Amino acid sequence: MILPLDKTRVLDLSSFMAGPVCGMFLAIMGAEVIRIEAPKGGSDRVWGMLVADGENLGIKIFARNKKAVTLALNTEKGKKIFEKLVSLSDVVLHNYPFGSSLGEEVSYEHLKKINPRIIVAAVSGYGQNGPYADRVSMDFAVQAHSGSMVMNGFPCDPPTKASVPYVDYSTGLTAALGTLLAILHREKTGMGQAVDVSLFDTAFFLTQSMGELVYYEMYKKVKKQLGNSGFAAYQACIEAKDGLLMITPSTPDLWKRFAKIIGKEGWVADPRFATDMDRAENASLIDAVVRKWASQRTVEEVLQIMHKARVPCAPVASVDQLLNDPHVAAREMIIHSELPNGERVSLPGIPLKLSLTPGKFKAAPIIGEHNIEIYGRLLNFSTDELIELQREGVI
Repeated sequence: MILPLDKTRVLDLSSFMAGPVCGMFLAIMGAEVIRIEAPKGGSDRVWGMLVADGENLGIKIFARNKKAVTLALNTEKGKKIFEKLVSLSDVVLHNYPFGSSLGEEVSYEHLKKINPRIIVAAVSGYGQNGPYADRVSMDFAVQAHSGSMVMNGFPCDPPTKASVPYVDYSTGLTAALGTLLAILHREKTGMGQAVDVSLFDTAFFLTQSMGELVYYEMYKKVKKQLGNSGFAAYQACIEAKDGLLMITPSTPDLWKRFAKIIGKEGWVADPRFATDMDRAENASLIDAVVRKWASQRTVEEVLQIMHKARVPCAPVASVDQLLNDPHVAAREMIIHSELPNGERVSLPGIPLKLSLTPGKFKAAPIIGEHNIEIYGRLLNFSTDELIELQREGVI
């Protein structure tokens, strides 16, 4: 199978989520993504939730399909080896903030002198310019700064972060898209370029795409916490006899169908519920009826009624339930990987489906697993040279 990014080489210097997500997607689609980390391994291997072999779970997910080499970029020999790799590569992916110790070494302005066709994808907290460019950041901090966190949670409670680090994952996808566009541009022009993607820009875009800016300009109001209710339409988390469901009859047509199936057709002509915004503002009046209606039925009964009427509704599921969900199995969204010690770990599958080039996951590499292959094949280093570089702490 010829994958879309076959014969594309990516040097992945990134760590901690967003950059590695970008590299993973490029690797799934056929790129030779070479993860470059310190001789003792990257710090993202040994933090947070560890699996049976003592490594971080994120490595098992986001380093899949990649090759791993070790290299001390803070040494002169390490820098020269890196520059040789750059001359033979298509993309450099990193997440060094502007002004950091290695920021200049991996900048597009520096690397294009070595390889004019190089594409440098820089993933950072605040981007490569602006007054905050030199700040380090992570997902949850940016959720707070972007205007997202202030809207999360229930009224009178403190603002709440989203448990899923959606900014990291979305930034990784944005960086992958930007890298692909840069590759496409280079195919047409022969020119490399810089790809500048930040957590803050991504979080700001996602948050303000909800219309916060326009809402403030029009109504001089700041959106605050509404819990599970909607800002611009009716939605609710409701409790059935045996569990919880989320319902989102968020358009006029959906609202009409929803009102009918719960026996409240008169709501369609009720001026209190005339528009989506009216229904959002008067959600408490709707909730009282909907909760009583749902409490008399099981989750499955509510689901069947809603699905038959084509009203969006889903159970509030936990991971133990999803493990046995037939749709999760049909979409191959759980795959299994074997750890070096032989134990099996369940990991998320590929979320994009291509009919001709679907891609396939390979297990994440261990520290320096591909040193001999990469340095021998690409740079013609002998075994003795590699042993000496290892003795010196360069690899």
